[in-house]
Amino acid sequence: MEASRYPLPAASPEPAPHVELPPQAEGPIHPGSGRKKFDWRRITAPLGGLLVILAKIGAKAKALIFLLPKLKLLTTSGTMLVSVAAYSLIWGWRFAAGFVLLLLVHEMGHVIQLRREGIKASAPMFIPFLGAVISARSLGGNALAEARVGLAGPILGTLGAAALIPIADATGSNLIRALAFTGFFLNLFNLLPVVPLDGGRAMAALSPAMWLAGLAALIAMAFFFPNPIIFLIVFFGAMETWRRWQGRKSPEAQEYYRVSTGHRVIVAAVYLGLIALLVVGMSHTHVTRTFGDA
Repeated sequence: MEASRYPLPAASPEPAPHVELPPQAEGPIHPGSGRKKFDWRRITAPLGGLLVILAKIGAKAKALIFLLPKLKLLTTSGTMLVSVAAYSLIWGWRFAAGFVLLLLVHEMGHVIQLRREGIKASAPMFIPFLGAVISARSLGGNALAEARVGLAGPILGTLGAAALIPIADATGSNLIRALAFTGFFLNLFNLLPVVPLDGGRAMAALSPAMWLAGLAALIAMAFFFPNPIIFLIVFFGAMETWRRWQGRKSPEAQEYYRVSTGHRVIVAAVYLGLIALLVVGMSHTHVTRTFGDA
């Protein structure tokens, strides 16, 4: 039988089986929301990661802050440069540099005496418009040692300022003369008999009751010559005076402030002698012309 020349039509495909889908719930997922559920993890996940990063940065920043005092760049030389830059805004760089050097000489007096007392002391750290500070675990084992440490700064500082007088006389520079005057004044101010100033350290070996007189004098200065630095000294001086005055009757305090009469006389002589020398030095170096005059 001969095959047909025409192809037979393809068989129709069988229909796919019918699958019943579960009915979709109508309306919002959460009753009353009016909208579909929002995936808050899209926001909270990135925020959580950001908080973790910030926490790590904060921890490293905190560690850096505690490390700063140990960095050589930010100790004596670095803080000196910062202070010179700050004071230059007011006095010009030449006077600012000389002023910071005078501060360094003063602070080195404390450092040298602390080390002579067998106490490890740090190098000076300069704070613009507040002077300089040094850190040590104590100021000595008794009030006499504290007085020696306190007076060592003004003694060396006075010598440093006095060394500028022959230079000013030889050069005729009013700038150097004004620096000497400022150095004398700086050391005289530090001899006010109130802690934490150097004069207050000397009073520890003479008569701690003088702290009250010194604090009263400082408050009067703050009233007639208002100045943020004086206000800070009054604040810290009042706190330290009150602390020491409260504990003055304890056995430890009585032992600490026990000083022989001979040593009291020596401390008083050095203290009053320094004041006299500083007043004479200020009188000799007082200038009426500007710092820039040569």
